[in-house]
Amino acid sequence: MLNLKPLSPECIPGALARVERYRLLNEPEQAESICQDILRCDPGNQQALIALLLAITDQFESGSGARVSEARDVIPRLRDPYLQFYYAGITSERRARALVNQAGPGTGSIAYGWFRDAMDQYERAEAIRPAGNDDAILRWNTCARFLNRNPHLAPRAEERLEPILLE
Repeated sequence: MLNLKPLSPECIPGALARVERYRLLNEPEQAESICQDILRCDPGNQQALIALLLAITDQFESGSGARVSEARDVIPRLRDPYLQFYYAGITSERRARALVNQAGPGTGSIAYGWFRDAMDQYERAEAIRPAGNDDAILRWNTCARFLNRNPHLAPRAEERLEPILLE
């Protein structure tokens, strides 16, 4: 096992800029690694925690089951309750979109559930949002429009079992 080298605290701002750059270059694994280095040096760094969560959710497309848990584990480390709700919504929304893109059997109803969870989280964030911040509303509306345009994404129809009448 190789020992990781520590990051210098004065290098954190530059490292955060690199995280954003790697995310824009669609290299979320690189961004995630840098976030982990920042958090080893400064465990409570809120920018790095948000960037880590986003880098993890950027990777949901490639078989994301375990990654969802990893992203959700970051959320309680955010100090602001608004951010906790907002990024819980982002996590659920990105999981829903990954399922839609996988398009396997039964994924429509599962994706719908993830979208609805995202929308619930955005509503919680909206209720406590800072003045002038409508980000949660914008995300909620995006989910609603997506569901409206994709009516095949719907809750699973409950199977009705009829009793067998024996004569």
